[in-house]
Amino acid sequence: MALLLALSPAPVAETLLPALELLPHSIRRHPMDPSHLLSLPESDAVLLDARTDLVGARAACRLLRTAGATVPVLLIVTEGGLSAVSADWGFADLILAGAGPAELDARIRLAIAQAGDDEPVRVQASGITIDEQSYAAKLHGRPLDLTYKEFQLLHFLATHPSRVFTREQLLSDVWGYDYFGGTRTVDVHVRRLRAKLGDAEQIIGTVRNVGYRFNLHDEDAEG
Repeated sequence: MALLLALSPAPVAETLLPALELLPHSIRRHPMDPSHLLSLPESDAVLLDARTDLVGARAACRLLRTAGATVPVLLIVTEGGLSAVSADWGFADLILAGAGPAELDARIRLAIAQAGDDEPVRVQASGITIDEQSYAAKLHGRPLDLTYKEFQLLHFLATHPSRVFTREQLLSDVWGYDYFGGTRTVDVHVRRLRAKLGDAEQIIGTVRNVGYRFNLHDEDAEG
């Protein structure tokens, strides 16, 4: 039996998944608004309702991921919402709202088992070491004093080395597509990040008229 946390907009919370009532899992309901997502009660998995508010569900997924949530998030969607869902939201699996008890139980069980096998993510490239679990970054062993968004930007670029991202892509993937600031925000954060990298500022490369990328040292590229 698993302890499940159900996140759903208040008006539809009571009808989250009818099949859940046929399973022995313990279910605890919790508000989905951002102010409540930073302090979630203990659970084995999160069921996140995306049936009526895909934008809100996407933001909730990202907030849970960036807040360091370690339990798997299972996204509940309708068939009509499938085309709008993207893997970069950060959920572990999808569940259709009409799923039967056998399928629902299997997906919950497998997601929890897979999460238990996950290793902490650690990125090492071009002298940069990033520990995703502790939100810490170092340059040749020296801690970097980064703001939260600077860390997110460095982490995103470093986990996609040599790939060029436009400013619009970075706004979508690092800030979220519902962010209302302009692309100048990306330039400002890149400039600040480079200043903190000092002599290693070339790690964040500029591709003229396109965007930015994380540059690998030759030894990294060969390895």
